[in-house]
Amino acid sequence: MLQELVAFSVSPWEIVLRGTLMYWFLFAVFRFLLRRDIGNVGISDFLFVVIVADASQSAMSGDSKTVADGILLVSTLIFWNYLFDYVSYKSSFIRRFTEPSSIMLVKNGKLILRNMQREYITRSEVQAKMREEGIEDINKIKEMRLESDGSISVIQQD
Repeated sequence: MLQELVAFSVSPWEIVLRGTLMYWFLFAVFRFLLRRDIGNVGISDFLFVVIVADASQSAMSGDSKTVADGILLVSTLIFWNYLFDYVSYKSSFIRRFTEPSSIMLVKNGKLILRNMQREYITRSEVQAKMREEGIEDINKIKEMRLESDGSISVIQQD
């Protein structure tokens, strides 16, 4: 019985391949299609992550049923995540691919509406960030950017 629990029920190479393919697919979805919404995780964002996790789990594991299958799959995902972090740290070329650049939302007191629309950021969200920073007039903002981690940074005029 213990041997059935810790033996592989699916080829280890199949598990590694499935984990690798799903990691790359999910990386592409989160990197290129989705952007963190101003550093917040809303209910719909959380629900999306849970659904993606559930849907991708079955695609990654196939018919796997043992602890060994699960350990190998999780190890594959950890490997890719660590490798991306390491290579991104070492190479600015790779970092440009793995991490989105910041996006200008306000420049010299003017809203950059095209960028705001592309990221679904409303005027009220910009105004909320201004209040958070203690800024009453948009003309006092030199730059406001949506950073790669989803947070918003503000540089005031001198």
